[in-house]
Amino acid sequence: MTDKLATLTFKDDISIITLDDGKANVFSLSMIDDVNACLDKVPTESGCLVIKGREGMFSAGFDLKVIGSGDMSAIQDMSLNGFKMLSRILDFPRPVIAGCSGHGIALGTFLLCCCDYRVGIKGEYMIGANEMRTNMVIPIPILELIKFRVAQSHKYRAILGGTMYPIHSAIEAGLVDEVVDKDSFEKVIMSKAKDLATMGHPSYTLTKKLFVNDVSHKIKSALEELESKT
Repeated sequence: MTDKLATLTFKDDISIITLDDGKANVFSLSMIDDVNACLDKVPTESGCLVIKGREGMFSAGFDLKVIGSGDMSAIQDMSLNGFKMLSRILDFPRPVIAGCSGHGIALGTFLLCCCDYRVGIKGEYMIGANEMRTNMVIPIPILELIKFRVAQSHKYRAILGGTMYPIHSAIEAGLVDEVVDKDSFEKVIMSKAKDLATMGHPSYTLTKKLFVNDVSHKIKSALEELESKT
């Protein structure tokens, strides 16, 4: 592991961002900054982007140490920048694949909701938004995001019910698209990435922009309101 919490590598026309803080892959301000620095270097007119976690952990969400510190300025800074990062990934003009290498909890689940295709790995892993069980309010920027992606029949249980799904059940809920064995995980991700990298430009970019326009607009409006209050 390098001193960076998110690193960028390239394989042909596939860009790969790997999240690895050596622990739970929490989105501290440092992790968010590193992801944004990686995104700055990813081509936007060709290829495909893959975002994956470390073995056993995609992401456990925001850094609870910051949230538990009581430092409202630090909490707001981390939260707002995290929401902006998700908005950026949702709007990313090329295909985005998530390699869900383990647990995806809270913001980890919301990150999955930003990606065009989500590949999970078989195991005793959980996916879901647990905010209702930790006495936290889901703010509009990410509430709109999960409402956009979660299956209609699971909206109440996934959001208001705080349901944590075993990764194989997360397909039905609309939180992942495919779950594969550990041995084929990387191969499936790269095969899908190679396929989606062939999508034409600017046709893919323009269609994706139209497809996510409504939810993207709601998220950006909510972010502007949040930022005006900080």
